[in-house]
Amino acid sequence: MLKGGKVNILIKFILSAFLLYIVYCFFLFLVQRQVIFPRYQIPEFSSAEDSYGLEKIWLNTSSGKVEAWFMPPASGHDKGAYPAVIFAHGNAELIDFWPGEFKNFAALGVGVMLVEYPGYGRSEGSPSQKSINEAFLAAYDILVSRKDVDPERIIIFGRSIGGGAACALASKRPSAALILKSTFISIRSMASNLFVPGFLVKDPFDNLTLVKSYSKPILIIHGKYDEIIPYPHGVALYKAAKNGKMITYDCGHNDCPPNWKVFWRDIELFLKTTGIIV
Repeated sequence: MLKGGKVNILIKFILSAFLLYIVYCFFLFLVQRQVIFPRYQIPEFSSAEDSYGLEKIWLNTSSGKVEAWFMPPASGHDKGAYPAVIFAHGNAELIDFWPGEFKNFAALGVGVMLVEYPGYGRSEGSPSQKSINEAFLAAYDILVSRKDVDPERIIIFGRSIGGGAACALASKRPSAALILKSTFISIRSMASNLFVPGFLVKDPFDNLTLVKSYSKPILIIHGKYDEIIPYPHGVALYKAAKNGKMITYDCGHNDCPPNWKVFWRDIELFLKTTGIIV
C-alpha cells in the first residue's frame, strides 16, 4: 500500500498533469483557426488570372469582398447552357494554384468557379466555417444565375478542408453531383489526433451528416497512405453515401493524385456516367 506521503505526491502529479492538459486544450482552442486555416504561411504565388482568360468576380459578404474566378469551357463547348463546377481548395492553397490544372474541366465542356476563402489571398475578412459558407453561397447564386450555365448540372467539388465547404454548400443548395477529394468525416472527429475533445472545435464541418442525406452521385477520392487525413475517413464517407463511388490512389495527401492524367480520365468517366456531360 502507498503511504500518506506517496499518496500526496501521486495526487499532486495527477493534478499537475490535469492542469497542464487544461492549459494545452485552452491554448489549442485559442489558436485553432490559425492551425486549420494557415493563410499566413502560404507563399506568394503569381496570379494566373490573365493566362487563362478568367473572369474576376468580387463577392459581397458580411466580412468584406471575397474574390472568385470563373473559367468558361474551352472553345467548341460553349454552345448553349453548360455544366459548371464550383471548387473549394485546401487550407494551405489559393485559387491562384488551380487554373492550370482545372483547364481540364474546361476541355470537358465544364465551366469552373474558383472561390477564395475570406482572409486568403486578396480577399477581405477572416476564415471560419460561417464566413466560408457565406462566400460559397454567394458564389453559387451568381453561378446559377448565369444564362450560359445549366443550373441542373452543377458539380460541387472540395479538396481537404474544402470538402467541408463543399458539403456545407451541398446542404444548402441543389447540385447534380458531389466530388470529395482527400477530405474528412468532420473536423471534430480529427480533434482526437491532438488529444482534444471535439466540443472545443469552433468549425466542425460535419461532412458525414451531409453525405448520409445526399441523394445525388458522390465521388470519393482518397490516397491510401494519406498522412494528414487518414484513408479510413474516405472509406467512411463512401460507406455512408447513398449513391457513392470511391477511387483509391496509392499516394498520400498532398501528392494526390499521383498521376493527373489518370485522375482526369476518372473524372471524365464519372461525369459521363452521371449524365452531366456526354
